[in-house]
Amino acid sequence: MFEIREKPQLVEKVLLIGAYFDRREEVDAASLLEELRELVTTLGLPIADAILVRVSEGNARYLMGKGKAKELIDLAKSLGCDCIIFDNPLTPVQQRIWEEDSGMAVIDREEVILDIFNMRAKTREARLQVDLARMTYSLPRLSRMWGHLDRQGGGGGGGSSPAARGEGESQLEIDRRLARKRIDIAKRELIEVKTRRETQRKERMRDPMPHGAIVGYTNAGKSTLLNALTGADVLAENKLFATLDTTTRKLQLPDGQQLLVTDTVGFIRKLPHRLVESFKATLEEATMADFLIHVIDASGPRALEFYETTMAVLNELGADTKKMLVVLNKIDLVPDQTKLQELTSHFHNPVLLSLRTGEGMDDLMHKLSVMLLDKAVRLQLRLPQARMDLVALIHREGKLISQEYDDNDLLITTTVPKRWESKFTPYRVDEAGVASLGIRSC
Repeated sequence: MFEIREKPQLVEKVLLIGAYFDRREEVDAASLLEELRELVTTLGLPIADAILVRVSEGNARYLMGKGKAKELIDLAKSLGCDCIIFDNPLTPVQQRIWEEDSGMAVIDREEVILDIFNMRAKTREARLQVDLARMTYSLPRLSRMWGHLDRQGGGGGGGSSPAARGEGESQLEIDRRLARKRIDIAKRELIEVKTRRETQRKERMRDPMPHGAIVGYTNAGKSTLLNALTGADVLAENKLFATLDTTTRKLQLPDGQQLLVTDTVGFIRKLPHRLVESFKATLEEATMADFLIHVIDASGPRALEFYETTMAVLNELGADTKKMLVVLNKIDLVPDQTKLQELTSHFHNPVLLSLRTGEGMDDLMHKLSVMLLDKAVRLQLRLPQARMDLVALIHREGKLISQEYDDNDLLITTTVPKRWESKFTPYRVDEAGVASLGIRSC
């Protein structure tokens, strides 16, 4: 049946190649090649060498000139490599030709990312999304992945049933048919998952709580931030794409306001479009949130570029215009404070944070409270002792600022989410201490 080969278990040593076509792209190409090195390391593959190649003129068969291709294949063989990985997207034809000429596995950046996603996905939803993306990618490449695909078979002979193989149908056609069937099944199951998520979201909206989604470039510290804020136990590793499954936790701020915080999958340059499409159900958390917490690795040399990459994906999702709190993380790793000041100047009132040392956490909590100002209300109340249920509600959903007794009533100052304001309206009092509704004055 249709399967996708597991390259990480087959490969022993790889050669990385990054091709660029304009001298002005050299610096960017070198940065992307270094990022590819991190991606491949995440897969646990040993890297023999990484080569940056300038291509003066593209070639439909090899991406570059045939002579340069032979030179790189010879280099890979001399280094004892059994796999070549391109930072550039390769067409199915180009992959097949490189594999035929080299006798090695040849893959591109997208396939590396797909393999990482396949390794990291844990929940059923994430697995479905990854499987859909991988199968869609692999479908036009089936002919390079199997040695038996060109064999023909009759309608009922050769051990194949007529239901499995049509008359004259090749093994390639069978595998493609099975692949399309699995893709259709994955799409239907994802629709079911999305329907369930919408139902759950409607249930939450009956008792709406402010919702913030943590977004940012991969390995910026998003999962570590969620853990620090909420005490969650989300996997937080110094690896690319450590988190694929969204995790939502409740956070109570020092002023008593509460909100839901969701960790989302990290973004990356050259993120395969099919992954954006496949992961829309997961990334919906960013589109449905009331505001975004955009985490940036301040210690990275390309922090602004990574910010723009994340914003570009958010734009594609329709979430780029949401209220946003920028968090510059890892400030303890920035040796030059001048560079930190320069980075800070590009954003409006960002939070300077070190999750390792805890510096900036108080400022972050304060600014999260400010983000929710339009969702909370400060109340002065006169509550009869018979309404202790409302006192319990204050303790559960808001913050009790002050409390004193006046005869048989409780005089309370509190901050509560606006969604609960109507429950307290009959017991609100004005500045003179006179009930606004239902309480007599003398």
